[in-house]
This record gives sequence, C-alpha cells and structure tokens, in this order.
Amino acid sequence: MEPAMSEMITADLVDLDLAPQSKEEAVRSLAERMVSLGRVTDLEGFLADVAAREAQMPTGLDGGIGIPHCRSTHVTEPTLAFGRAAQGVDFGAPDGPADLIFLIAAPAGADDAHLTILSSLARRLMDAEFTAALRATAEAGRAVALIRGDEEPEEPQAQEAQEPQAQEAQEPQAQEPEAQEARVHASEVQEPEAQGPVPGPEPEPARPFRIVAVASCPTGIAHTYMAAESLEQAGRDAGVEVSVETQGSAGFDRLDPALIAAADGVIFAHDIAVREKERFAGKPTVDVGVKAGVNRAAELIDEVRTKAERGETTAPAAAASSGTPVDRAGEPGEGYGTKLRKWLMSGVSYMVPFVAAGGLLIALGFAIGGWEINEAPSVAEHFAWGQVDSWAALMFQIGELAFGFLVPVLAGYIAYGMADRPGLVPGFVGGAVALTINAGFLGGLAAGLLAGGTVLAIRRLKIPSVLRGMMPVVVIPLVASAVVGFLMFLVVGKPIAELQKALTDWLSGLSGANAILLGMILGLMMCFDLGGPVNKVAYTFAVGGLASPNEGSLKVMAAVMAAGMVPPLAMALATAVRGRLFTKAERENGKAAWVLGASFISEGAIPFAAADPLRVLPSVMVGGAVTGALSMTFEATLRAPHGGMFVVPLIGHPFLYLLAILIGTVISAALVILLKSARKAPVLEPNGEPAAETGHKVAVAA
Repeated sequence: MEPAMSEMITADLVDLDLAPQSKEEAVRSLAERMVSLGRVTDLEGFLADVAAREAQMPTGLDGGIGIPHCRSTHVTEPTLAFGRAAQGVDFGAPDGPADLIFLIAAPAGADDAHLTILSSLARRLMDAEFTAALRATAEAGRAVALIRGDEEPEEPQAQEAQEPQAQEAQEPQAQEPEAQEARVHASEVQEPEAQGPVPGPEPEPARPFRIVAVASCPTGIAHTYMAAESLEQAGRDAGVEVSVETQGSAGFDRLDPALIAAADGVIFAHDIAVREKERFAGKPTVDVGVKAGVNRAAELIDEVRTKAERGETTAPAAAASSGTPVDRAGEPGEGYGTKLRKWLMSGVSYMVPFVAAGGLLIALGFAIGGWEINEAPSVAEHFAWGQVDSWAALMFQIGELAFGFLVPVLAGYIAYGMADRPGLVPGFVGGAVALTINAGFLGGLAAGLLAGGTVLAIRRLKIPSVLRGMMPVVVIPLVASAVVGFLMFLVVGKPIAELQKALTDWLSGLSGANAILLGMILGLMMCFDLGGPVNKVAYTFAVGGLASPNEGSLKVMAAVMAAGMVPPLAMALATAVRGRLFTKAERENGKAAWVLGASFISEGAIPFAAADPLRVLPSVMVGGAVTGALSMTFEATLRAPHGGMFVVPLIGHPFLYLLAILIGTVISAALVILLKSARKAPVLEPNGEPAAETGHKVAVAA
C-alpha cells in the first residue's frame, strides 16, 4: 500500500466498540476523533457535509458495511476513521444494518493520489477475508495494519489444505506392491496408443464474452471503485472479461478504443453523467445506478449477455439521448418540476458569464464616456488611439455584442440541458428569433424549452437505420430549427413579446409601495439559498430587464445586487464583533467574506449557513429584504449586472445605496449574534479555540 495511507488512519481513529443508536451518532463519534487530531476543523460543518452526501444516496453496502463519506472544506487532510458496531447501524443497505463503518473525509481539493488510495480501500472491502479479519480482530493496531495493507488477513484453511497435499505426495511410497504393479501395467497398455498417428492441432478455445463498463458516483470516492471491483470479480466468476472505466474524482482514464470496439456488451453503473457516452453506442447496454453495480454485478452481467443473444443494441443517435447532461446529474425518480428547474438553471449558468462580461464592459463604457456613449459611431470605422471617448466606445460596443448573446445562450443551453448537443442549434436559433421580435428574456426561456422538446420528440420517431448516422448532424438541427423558428415567429413569439413589453412598462412605472414591496421580495429571494435556484431566479429577472433598460429595470438591478451583498458581509461583521460564537474556521471564512460580499458573491455565506442554517438563513433574509426595500425607496439605479462595491461609480444615488447595504448588513449580523447567543456559554475545542454549536446542544469534540 502507498505510504500515504499510513497518514490517513492511525489507532486513534479506530473504535472497535461503537455503540450508536443511529447512523448520525456513529458518524459523529468517528468525526469527533478526527476533530481531536486536528483533521477536521469544524465538527458541525463537517457533519452537515456528510449528511448532505448521505441525502444524495445511502452509503450502506451489502455485507454489513457502511461508508459515509464526503468532500468538505472543513477537512485539513485526507482521513479515514473505522468503527465496529456490534449491534449494527442502518446505513440503508438492502441486506440490513452495518457493523463495519468507514468514515472517509476528503478535503475539497484532495489530489488524485489520495483519492486513488481511498479507491484501493473501496476495492478491498469486496474481499470477504479482509472484512472477516476486521470483524475478528480485538486490537485497534491490527485493524489499522489490515486497512493500511501492512498485514494480510490470515487464511485459517491454509494449513488444512496443505496437509492432504502432503499426504498425497507421500502416498506412492506407502502403496502396496499390487497397486504399483497395476499402475505400471496400465501405463504399458497405453504406450502403443501414444505411438499411433499424431493427432491434428487442437481447436482454439472459444473467445470469452467481453464487457466494458463505466462506474461513477457523485463524489467518486467509494462507490465508484467498489462497483468496479464487484463487476470485475463477478466477471471472473462467470468466465467473462470485464474492463471497467472509473469516472471518479481521482480522474478519468479512458478505456482503450480498441477494447470498446471489441466488447460484446456495456454496463453503465452510474449516478452522474457518463462522460463521452457516445463511445459505447451500438452495443447491448445495461444502464443502472452505481449501487446496482456493487450489489447485483452478476445479474447485470447475465442481463448484458441476454441482450446480446437477442441482438438488442443502442442506436448511435440514442447514445446521447439516453440521458441529458441534466438528467444524468439528477436523482433517480425525479419529478418533472425538478427536471424543469434544472433545465432552466442549465441555461442560466451558461448565461451568467456573458452577462458579467458584457454588462460590466457596457457599464465601464458609460462610466468613462458618459451616457451618450451608446450613440458613438462604430469603432471599426472611427477610432482615435489618444481619445478616452474612443476607448469608452470600444468597451461599450464589445460589451453590447457580448450582452447580445444573453438570450440565445440562455435558450441554447436550456435546450442542451434537455436534449444534449442536438438541442444547441435549434436553441440558439430560437433565442435569436426571440431577440429579433423583441420577446427578450421570456422569449429565450420559451425558445429553449421548445427547442429541447422538439429534439426529444424527433428522437422518439422510428428512423431507418441508413439515416441514423445523419440524424445528429443534419436531420435534427434542420428539422428542429425550422419547427422552433416557425413557432417563435408566428405562434408563441408575438404573445411573449407583448408580455415582455407589459413587464417592461410595469417596471418603468413602479413607484411608492409597489417598488418597495418588489425590492423586499427580491431581497428575500437573493438571500434564501445563497446562489441557489431561488437566488438565480431573482438575479435573472433583474438581468433580463437590462436587455431593454429603463428607470424601473435599473432600480430592480440595484436592489438585487445590494441584497445579494448582505449575507457574506453580515457574516464577516458578526465574526469580527463576536468571534467567540464562531469556530476558528468560521472566523477565517469571515475574513474572506468581506471581499466576497463586497464583490457581490452571495455564496461567501454558504459555510456559515451549512453549519447553522436555522439561525443564519433567517437572519440574512431579513437583512436582504430590508436592503432591497431601502434600495427601492432611495431610487438607486444600476446599469452593471455585477461588480459589487467596484461599480459604485455607476450607481445612481451611490451614498444612499451604500447606506441601504450597511443597514441590512448590521441587521443581519445583529440577528445572527442574538440567535447564537441564546444558547449555553460557548465551550472550547481540543485546541483551545471556541467551538461552534447548533441546535440546543453544545458540540464537544471528544
């Protein structure tokens, strides 16, 4: 085993007498050992990360094994803790509770070598002798040696197996003379036959059935490699050649294309996207979750062989359509509403960089050249190197072009989230039509959904095999673009354009109580999930108004950015004012949160919300709502879609705008301090630092 494994687990990280009542207690007990050694800096934050991973998919495995694991910013170095629970703990395994529990903690930026070592442990868990030895040992030191690989499991049957062999070796000497004579006579009888005609060459043995497989799980630490080991072992037992490509966090080593080409079948055991899935097209395929690869490997191999016998294969065009980038990243059994949200977020995530680049360049153009810079002639025809206005015009015109991609990119990548790459062309075309007819942001949403739906509908048609190769390159882009263009130009585009105009007019006319209420709602949304879907909906609503800016849309953009700056700034202020209420790691995060908040990066408050959501989220939502309402009250405006404090010169009524942010920040920080103070007095961590607490109990590291 690699030397680095010796650094991951020590005897202090082993508990052979765990007696938890639940998996949460088991994880906490092992995690406290990590905290006591300085391997985990924030117990509650780390436990929240483990719970989030557990919520994605249970980590119990057949054979009485539990492998809770996660990546976490609260982990200082890759660490493995082992516990043995005589009564068993339910980790969601099909065959019942787990008595062997491995808690794997990986830093957020763990390197490939460490994850490779963890993968080797995952493979060893499939060895019955290894797990039996762990159950039998009475010493923590020996358990560590077994896990590190310094000591191999004993084989109690080895001696018994050797004794019969020794007896057989001595048997000829002990045989009776009659038996020896009979054996000699038999050899003499067979001799003439051996001198007969030389037989022809023996026929070559039949080629074994060959399977290629891909295994992957959300974190790529354990299930990925356990599925690979299980499939390979089941293949050896069945006389089948199985080659597995692990697409885990430790990397992505592609299978040899020649190996894939020679394969008779394919198994996908995955819970995230199978990268470059089209490589496996045209073969009998079984597509399941990663846990099926661990628990039902033999059944999957039999299923692939059955499909091969029946001649069932995946069509080349279906290789990508069997799952979209969004579908493959989701949970099994997700509803349509969840998928719709992910499709929309796919478009928004690709759109945001265009918004930031284009919007900031436009804003800088206005800041340097004044509000009339939008009327400057094209810099391709007139540019004076020594004039500031020419440089301002250059920035404005580049930004305007980048910003012009906003709606097509939104539509194109919504379609991509639904239908993969074939959705890009009709999605971009539909988005361009939305721009042409002034349907704006809402038109882009509709165009993306129409494009994705059209491509999915075309794929359902039965296509002659001779045309399948043309489908993704010619037929789907051609037909889908024509259909989406027709619908956007002549059917749904005009009503959406009218709705967009009505929305723009409504924003322009906002004043008084209506504006304040809208600012409050947008502020709540910006702070609800700190960069999540609700936050992005509010942000995208504001950015959409910048496509056709007016007084109302500029006020909305200002309110949204102001509210989004409050959460990290409030956490930074709270850690500075009452540091003893926060862990050392949180105080360090608080220093970074000043910069993140000033830069309009709401995600800077996520570490605090993850560790203590019931106190942090309500506090920042109140402050964000107040800031949004005050920004509207002060009639602050903003032409830049991003930038935080760095675009203050581009803000209308900048001093009142900063006052709104300050008030919201102070309110949120005060609420957090008040709620955290309404608990028992803080205790010290093992290193002497104050320990964070959640709920009504103080978390003490053992």
